[in-house]
Amino acid sequence: MFIITAKLDRRKVIGGALVLLVLIAAAVLLLRGGGGNEAAAKLSAVVKTNEQRVNYLRALGWEVSEEPLEEQAITIPRDFSRVYSDYNDIQLSQGFDLKRYAGLDATRYTYEVKNHPDTRDRVVADIIVYRGEVIAADVQSLALGGFMEGIAFPEKDK
Repeated sequence: MFIITAKLDRRKVIGGALVLLVLIAAAVLLLRGGGGNEAAAKLSAVVKTNEQRVNYLRALGWEVSEEPLEEQAITIPRDFSRVYSDYNDIQLSQGFDLKRYAGLDATRYTYEVKNHPDTRDRVVADIIVYRGEVIAADVQSLALGGFMEGIAFPEKDK
């Protein structure tokens, strides 16, 4: 029987584990195609700065303004009106659920979208952030009678 002992530096072990977790997360994103609902959910934890928010939107395929058009403190209502319920239905379809954050304060960031493939109208992307994590996101037309849809970049009809 052999016994092997080693002296480990705790910081190096923790650092190595963190690097491994980041590599695994990146591999999962690449294997899933890096788009759609999974990408929105996977990237939601890394939006503490404006640069990270812009990179989040770009990773989903959107070309957006470098700075938000608007940054607004909001409170997620405890009781959802019909409008908020409909909005949450969009969020549920992409892996978010605002009901988990009912009554909490969050921040909505609005960015101009420059590359929506289906319209020439003015389009914006909103992301709602709670403690550095995206908890809701949408893309919407500002035109009269416009649209609101999930944050995933639209796929072209085949």
